[in-house]
Amino acid sequence: MTSQVRGVQLARLLGQWHALPGRRRSPDYAALAGAVRGLLADGRLPLGVRLPAERELAEALKISRTTVTAAYRELRESGHLASRRGAGSWTMLPGTHRVASTGLWTPLDDRDMIDLGVAALAAPPELLPAARAAAEDLPRYLGGAGYHPTGIIELREAVACAYTDRGLPTSPDQIMVTNGTQHALDLVLRLALAPGGNVLVEAPSYPNALAALAARRARITTHGLAVEEPGWDADLLLGGLRQARPKLAYLIPDFQNPTGHLMPASLRERVVATAHAVGTDLIIDESFVDLPLDGTVLPPPTASFDRHSRVVTIGGMSKPFWGGLRIGWVRASAPQVQRLAATRVGVDMASPVLDQLVAVHLLADAPAIVTARRAQLTVQRDALLAALAQRLPEWRVTVPHGGVTLWAELDGPISSALARAAEEVGVRLAPGPRFGLDGTLERFLRLPFTLPAADLAEAVGRIAAVRYDLDRGGRSQWREPTVIA
Repeated sequence: MTSQVRGVQLARLLGQWHALPGRRRSPDYAALAGAVRGLLADGRLPLGVRLPAERELAEALKISRTTVTAAYRELRESGHLASRRGAGSWTMLPGTHRVASTGLWTPLDDRDMIDLGVAALAAPPELLPAARAAAEDLPRYLGGAGYHPTGIIELREAVACAYTDRGLPTSPDQIMVTNGTQHALDLVLRLALAPGGNVLVEAPSYPNALAALAARRARITTHGLAVEEPGWDADLLLGGLRQARPKLAYLIPDFQNPTGHLMPASLRERVVATAHAVGTDLIIDESFVDLPLDGTVLPPPTASFDRHSRVVTIGGMSKPFWGGLRIGWVRASAPQVQRLAATRVGVDMASPVLDQLVAVHLLADAPAIVTARRAQLTVQRDALLAALAQRLPEWRVTVPHGGVTLWAELDGPISSALARAAEEVGVRLAPGPRFGLDGTLERFLRLPFTLPAADLAEAVGRIAAVRYDLDRGGRSQWREPTVIA
């Protein structure tokens, strides 16, 4: 089912769209068409969504229907709108081209490269003592086969306790340990989504989640996020759920990747209620929930509003602890966990016992480790913001109050070209289209603040240099795609 945007919703998205006064003033229809193209390029207006009828939009914008008719005609001529008599008009891009969001391998021997493609921290100093303690614990497991499809009991208890401490009572039977958060998502999709099923996601969203959905041949409906807070448009998000009635919705409400937005409690409650009403199951990714900054108070977990087992929560240790420790988890109802375990047998049987024991010891020290991480990230975020303000003041950045990434709006649709040019000067970037579908988001760039402050300042300096030379430089050589995490 094609989703539809109403006239008042599109009017709100368009904002101040009118042509500027002056000698070179464009006609209003051209300004309106340009504003719609801008929404499509930025991912604020999804592709494949049906626009309001001409009369409805004219009434919402308080302009003549003739202006809307001319704007729609220009959008059809530029390839941004398709129309069929009696069926309406829906959004598209010229040539209906698609840009894949899958990341591939990254070479490990390029030590002069400043890698801003991966949003993850180096291991904390507590990792080695935790590994030694885990090795001492290992002998008591060596008498068995070592297969624990839902995870060892110590780790499930520790994860369940962390949820309970956040105000979401959880038993170990509701926890399944996985090989990272991405593995958790893959298992949930295998269980809950038939090939070709409909899924709602945010735009932008996590590239590897989009890749997992593509592997299931999912039909994706998107909800565009605004650059400014709070990010989500409640009317559009809830309306999208009601119209598309997707089988699943994948959302990142806690310091959303890549925008850093934090979904307010009131919207979490309404999303859960709407999902239940339309028969949608929610996959809530809490990868960054442990990393609020500036004393930000977290809203209640999304699952705390769930009364009907509609919410499956996934999380892991990659962001607050270390990506090399492949430990993640699923929190769901106990019957759902058992069904996931049965699904898992055909994939990888179980997670390594030794890694799980390391995780147990790290979680025991979590208050101290996470406190240090937050202090480190605050310093690095502020250093990155200062460097951007000094070297690239034309870029627009909303300061995130948690997570590990900035979502920068550039001074033009140059994200992919800039990433290719930056690679030549030793900076690896994650361009905006990696976080969306169909070639949108070229005006955006994700910048993690997980590296030391000096490296971040150096990277911004190199980016600024190639930005100012971009229009005059020759065509860069194409490179292998790199991993985005």
